[in-house]
Amino acid sequence: MEKAKKSKEEKLAAEKERVEALKAYEKEYAVFGAVCGIDEVGRGPLAGPVVAGAVILPPDCTILYINDSKKISEKKREELYPVIMEQAVSVGIGMVSPQRIDEINILQATYEAMREAIHNLSVTPDILLNDAVTIPDVSIRQVPIVKGDTKSISIAAASIVAKVTRDRLMKEYDVILPEYAFASNKGYGTAAHIAALKEYGPSPIHRRTFIQRIVQSGME
Repeated sequence: MEKAKKSKEEKLAAEKERVEALKAYEKEYAVFGAVCGIDEVGRGPLAGPVVAGAVILPPDCTILYINDSKKISEKKREELYPVIMEQAVSVGIGMVSPQRIDEINILQATYEAMREAIHNLSVTPDILLNDAVTIPDVSIRQVPIVKGDTKSISIAAASIVAKVTRDRLMKEYDVILPEYAFASNKGYGTAAHIAALKEYGPSPIHRRTFIQRIVQSGME
């Protein structure tokens, strides 16, 4: 019993240490003022929007288990989401539709979602920590960090907020369009999703520029 208790305490201590290390960039750039993490989800799917999150966390933030949204389970993301929303100084969400993605391409749509997320913050940040990119047409100072969602607590928080927001939306679409199994594939090109696309054709939320070859091969 004592050994198990010690192991649990050691794991907790290790997690606190990991989270503290995740705050290195936030501490480094705190001299500029409010630090905001930016990240997106949904660049690769065949259907649904691309979603960006912008999160300003308090300097003394101690939310445990925050990590890149891809590295934690859906259950853990859902647990962390309300904690981040409650403890953050400000959270902004940006979303760009499949139709807009087709119109301007996925990269430009991603930038647009990020700018919208920044605009939707209730507090104007002084510096942006971005996951690998530099966002055009933004006057706020930016710091692109390669694999930033694994190195910065605010970028990781933004990735969780964006991921949960998008996944919840895809589950809502699944109720309306059950044949594509959006609740399970979230719009990504799984074998079952591609088979459904060939059988039923594109839905209103499919990205036409992403599925042209799939739909054409299904009709041959």
